Amino acid sequence: MVKTALDNFRRPPCAELLGWRLLDARPDEGWIRLGFEGKPEFCNPAGFIQGGMLSAMLDDTMGPAVLVMSEGRLYTTTISMTVNFLSPAKPGPIIGEAKVTQLGKTIAFVEARLMAEDGTVLATASASERLLEAARVVR
Repeated sequence: MVKTALDNFRRPPCAELLGWRLLDARPDEGWIRLGFEGKPEFCNPAGFIQGGMLSAMLDDTMGPAVLVMSEGRLYTTTISMTVNFLSPAKPGPIIGEAKVTQLGKTIAFVEARLMAEDGTVLATASASERLLEAARVVR
């Protein structure tokens, strides 16, 4: 796998909770693929992963796409995020992919999707991200 800015980046507790792991990246394209673990503790009474947990996975896919594309120089905070839930998500492995569609001076636009292991698209998202200098934010 290609080296990225995430190789030396300490994962925050929320990423650990979600089972976040880097699977692949193409920094020059602003594209990233991550793995998450859809835990039974994330389920609603119907037995599906609760939408807020899926939203957190999407958010935690889009920010790292910008970090990787900027070679670790830029960190993001989400300004707005629109999520579409397409299929119920069952506990188990979940794959997240994100692509930076535009990287400006102060704002980035990013799109993402979550998929089940069989390739079923579970949810999609688009977000506007405020750009911050990582050196000033990340400790």
